[in-house]
Amino acid sequence: MTSAYNGAITGRFSMAARIQEIDAARFERDGFVVARQLVDAGQRAALASAVEQSLTPLSGPVEFEADLGYPGAPRDRSAAGGNTPRRLLSAYSRGAAFRTWQTDERLGVRLRSLLGGRQPMLSQSHHNCIMTKYPGYSSATHWHQDIRYWSFDRAELISTWLALGAEFEANGALSVIPGSHRLELDRGRFDADLSLRMDLKENQKLVDRAVIVELEPGDVLFFQCRLFHAAGTNRTAEVKLSLVSTYHADDNHPIPGTRSAQYPAVALPS
Repeated sequence: MTSAYNGAITGRFSMAARIQEIDAARFERDGFVVARQLVDAGQRAALASAVEQSLTPLSGPVEFEADLGYPGAPRDRSAAGGNTPRRLLSAYSRGAAFRTWQTDERLGVRLRSLLGGRQPMLSQSHHNCIMTKYPGYSSATHWHQDIRYWSFDRAELISTWLALGAEFEANGALSVIPGSHRLELDRGRFDADLSLRMDLKENQKLVDRAVIVELEPGDVLFFQCRLFHAAGTNRTAEVKLSLVSTYHADDNHPIPGTRSAQYPAVALPS
């Protein structure tokens, strides 16, 4: 019995290691991978409750749709829907439910594998937020790479996107271009905000390769900071909520004096 039990345990560990190996290969090839049902209903409920406490009443720091000027956003704060939030910032500082998830062992194991075995660190300076997408006043996001905002020794950061509810095309799910994290594009293919210029045929051909990442509640998308991605508006009647965090290896340092070095990183448990 002991031998059979030990064999079963060894088999489960071997299977988990094989899954991590497969995911790492997919991540290397495509720039993203999805871990299905990583978060159970109980933890999702705790996170949803914590989000509601930040939304009602609305507590800062907050980024509003009207402040960004993206397609579909209210004209300004005084317009209809001008008080619609886009991101609730500083998630790690908002409560234990967020901190528990953002340093979860299941994240650490997967991130360590995707980072080549190095120690993952949570960035408090980038993402570290609850992404909200409200019906009627949510904006669309142009095709971009997150690394355009960030300043690190190496462009090797990974973001995690936890779906607290279902995400699909009609409510503004992310679309990604598989393999685009390995591209080196000339500056002329980007606009002033470093989004892809859609007046160029070569960019249109690139976007034709895009896929929508549909997620069920509890699914987690892992994506590389150079992966091109975009999102549409929310055309449903329900608010879409996602918890987004960004990680880097402990030997990949933010450049001093930049926004990336604004707040200290948090080491995930070994």
